[in-house]
Amino acid sequence: MSDVFRPITLPSGLTIKNRFVKAAMEENLANAQQQPDSALFNLYEAWAKGGVGLILTGNVMVDEYAMTGPGGVALIEQSELTPFRRLAETVHYNGGKIVMQINHPGRQVFKSMGGKVLSPSNVALNMGKHSGLFAQPTTMTDAQISDVIKRFTTTAQRAQQAGFDGVQIHAAHGYLLSQFLSPLTNKRDDKWGGSIENRARLLCDIVGEINRACGQGFSVSVKLNSADFQRGGFDIDDAQVVVSQLSELAVDFVELSGGSYEAPAMQGRSADDRTLAREAYFLTFAQAIAANTSLPIMTTGGISRLVTAKQVIDGGIDLVGMASALAYQPDLVAKWQRGEAPDCALPTVQWKDKALTGLATMALIKRQLRRLSQQKSPSKNDSPLWTLIIDRWRTARLTKRYRRNVIKHSQHSAS
Repeated sequence: MSDVFRPITLPSGLTIKNRFVKAAMEENLANAQQQPDSALFNLYEAWAKGGVGLILTGNVMVDEYAMTGPGGVALIEQSELTPFRRLAETVHYNGGKIVMQINHPGRQVFKSMGGKVLSPSNVALNMGKHSGLFAQPTTMTDAQISDVIKRFTTTAQRAQQAGFDGVQIHAAHGYLLSQFLSPLTNKRDDKWGGSIENRARLLCDIVGEINRACGQGFSVSVKLNSADFQRGGFDIDDAQVVVSQLSELAVDFVELSGGSYEAPAMQGRSADDRTLAREAYFLTFAQAIAANTSLPIMTTGGISRLVTAKQVIDGGIDLVGMASALAYQPDLVAKWQRGEAPDCALPTVQWKDKALTGLATMALIKRQLRRLSQQKSPSKNDSPLWTLIIDRWRTARLTKRYRRNVIKHSQHSAS
């Protein structure tokens, strides 16, 4: 049996039946209360039956008024836990393990959403002619930083209470913790800025607080950029320092990815002229970091073939993260294990406008997730343009629903 199908026991004691992990994708399938319901139950059941050893949820927000997009899930102190328990039970019943990815968007909030737009410094997103889609961020105060630490910790505790096997702290892709790590967005001159040790302080403090609150046996992992793929940004030397710090904090594994909204390396495109591989975009970076740490390492990024998955494991990486391929073929790993070997060719969008290309690519994937959530089969023949139009219409409708809740909250707070 190939190493990719052998189990692994992580430092926390969590045992995964194989080396395949369903990596996080943004689903936008929550109900109006920002909770899972039948749509997400159906989707996660398909993945759990599909053969992966571990499922990472789409990012669950630690603040219901700081969201990456409408239709997202939030888990806070006041949240009803019943739907979260059912989501965890759905995966466990079908033989998998489930870890909740927890996140705060920081400055990566669409202006249409409203709510909180925070960042270590007031550096706005540079998306060229699309920059106006995003709000100007507010520089965070010490009190707001303390509040974020408390929110991550609370969400982790609530995930544990709901029966999840662990949490993954999202510190990649240009979201808040990644903004603290990057010198492009962190211009602070206090204990939260300057050296990489200071820039990593918030992430390390959050890991420490969650470990103290949740105790041994609860898996705590981190998603980290191998690089921002922007000139002057967080790079592999920084990543190596952060991984070294995390290795002293009872972290179960580190998932290495890359990029941000400005440089979507997670879709295979850099902004600093570095060429990424056609599959396993960050494998070379992950191997360099894995060679200098005892922490289990996971890498993700465009993996859709069994031969590539084996290359990842043979290259000294412990876990293979797959996302887009499992949107189009949720049972891909089970078929590989049965020897059916149906490698998954992913549709690509090749437009001149990089921002629109990224939005269309995400829209295609989310369309497949909606099909799976309705217990329908995915399709590889969707028109990117028409899919993007549908996605923009749906996003506008969900944004209106979300904005009503934000306004209601503001009025309640003022009264």
